[in-house]
Amino acid sequence: MSNSGGPSKPQEEVPLESVRQISVDCLDLDARNPRLTDMGIGVSDEAIIARLYRAEDLSELLQSIAANGYMDIEPFIVCREEGRLTVLEGNRRLAAVRLLRDAKLSNKIYDATQTRIRIPRITQQCRDTLKKISVYRVANREDADAFIGFKHINGAARWSSYAKAKFAARWHRDSNLSLTKIANQIGDSHQTIKRMVHAIHVLEQAENESLFNIEDRWNPRFSFSHLYTALSRPDYRKFLGLDAQWASYEPRPNPVSEDKVKHLAELLTWIYGSKQDGKNPVIRSQNPDIKRLGEVLNNTASLTVLKARSSLEEAHESTLPADQKLIESLLLTRSKIREAFQNVRGFDGQNTSLIDIAEEISETAQAIHERMEKKRTDVSEGMNE
Repeated sequence: MSNSGGPSKPQEEVPLESVRQISVDCLDLDARNPRLTDMGIGVSDEAIIARLYRAEDLSELLQSIAANGYMDIEPFIVCREEGRLTVLEGNRRLAAVRLLRDAKLSNKIYDATQTRIRIPRITQQCRDTLKKISVYRVANREDADAFIGFKHINGAARWSSYAKAKFAARWHRDSNLSLTKIANQIGDSHQTIKRMVHAIHVLEQAENESLFNIEDRWNPRFSFSHLYTALSRPDYRKFLGLDAQWASYEPRPNPVSEDKVKHLAELLTWIYGSKQDGKNPVIRSQNPDIKRLGEVLNNTASLTVLKARSSLEEAHESTLPADQKLIESLLLTRSKIREAFQNVRGFDGQNTSLIDIAEEISETAQAIHERMEKKRTDVSEGMNE
């Protein structure tokens, strides 16, 4: 239950496994909602609503309800915790309804969080639809897991990958179900949830051991998919000392051994950066940067370049064999020379510095050709001896 203080709220009884319409004032937001997993325990209602507004498109839901009234089609899923009804499914809708019902709530949220929420105008007819909300009560969180998991992991109302992973990890910890059974219950046939939950354990180890802080990441958006995609590759698992078949086992806490935790800290900084240390992430896009970083991690020379220069491009280039670098350089140069030739009509005949550049290119090209011809001759003569 979230801590908003103030006088006690009214209560209404809802029988187990039944649908009832009850007053909105009887319902509590869920601070353990997977969308809010990094906020900690005991956060205020104002902080919860502010987070939902910033991250979950609450403004669109506010506008829809204000224009049409609340469509009481899908009941909230609730359970009784500490004597109150906590909303396990429907927190966005509850937040929107509370904002539209209480004209002073948006000001309280701004005072507490500096988040300004614009409340659309609502007619009295639409406001009347906000008094009572249908709820379905379950005995505990576990009873709601399968439905919520399907809806938000593989269903239409999908959470972010991080929220999905936190939900599945909590479900796995709190139940006697294997990850395979959980994946089957939510219709995940691609092992995605397994990879996510394993990655959550790696991330939680880094946070618990103060190796990494999600809030210190460089980019506002937390791209959790970068991590679980990376850990599906053998080069990353080798760098962290994880078993080749690691993801096929049931997940466990602290999967990275103590002698590899330094590697874990470095890896997460390369993926997500650090505002505190002024370090940009080297991963700019999942493809192809995740693959490139993986190829760098277990190449001593390339890893040295990455640590010294913080440039994935330079580090990855050093992983390529000399013959491949030559091929790529020659092909790129030929393309650029042809492009320059097609545009030579743009030369006005007066800028002599361009002639000097062209002459330097010609001399360099001739030197490359002569050196390659000499090597070809030396190889041919060696074969004939």
